Amino acid sequence: MAPVSANEKNGMRLTFVGPPGSGKGTQAKIICGRWRIPQISTGDMLRSAKAQGRLPQDLIQKMDSGGLVPDEMVIAMIDERTQGLDCAPGYLLDGFPRTVPQAEALDEMLRRRDCGLDVALALEVPPELLIERAVLRRTDRKSGLIYHLKYNPPPADADLEQRKDDQERVVMDRVNTYHRMTADLLPYYEKQGILRRVNGVGLVEEVTARIMEALKTL
Repeated sequence: MAPVSANEKNGMRLTFVGPPGSGKGTQAKIICGRWRIPQISTGDMLRSAKAQGRLPQDLIQKMDSGGLVPDEMVIAMIDERTQGLDCAPGYLLDGFPRTVPQAEALDEMLRRRDCGLDVALALEVPPELLIERAVLRRTDRKSGLIYHLKYNPPPADADLEQRKDDQERVVMDRVNTYHRMTADLLPYYEKQGILRRVNGVGLVEEVTARIMEALKTL
């Protein structure tokens, strides 16, 4: 294992937690751009490893059928990725951990490197708004542009379609699953004193300002 540099010990290590449709991905990109740290998505890492043929076939089949990847494999990938030179100033974990066992495994990994998370930032959006954001979203088949029937109406000549995962029943299932998985996660980080709750309702710029306010003491 590579030695831990002073920069890594002093860097900013964040995790962003938020339900589907909370704007977590958008805000993560903005924050990473401002702080010049990499955004690390376990989903992206797994898809990349799959495309490169670095995953066993049984795991690929499990992923394709909607199964979960073992936590120890995900932690190992995070361990390797966060020792990259670009992570010396810090990094943002997008959507991981989602459960207390995952958080405990992440903490143990970081303790072995004499560091830890600085902030767990939770974007909070009411379930009814999450459903509205997704259910009224449409894609123009011709241009590929994404519109929202309420907040960003499409032009009259758009050829619209709704993604299957934006249908109300599917969205409700995803939101409910998220809340079941993370029910104990926020109290876990609250006990550590690193939880920051941020209101995720409003314009992108407004939410970004709240996040920057929550992070200004780092």
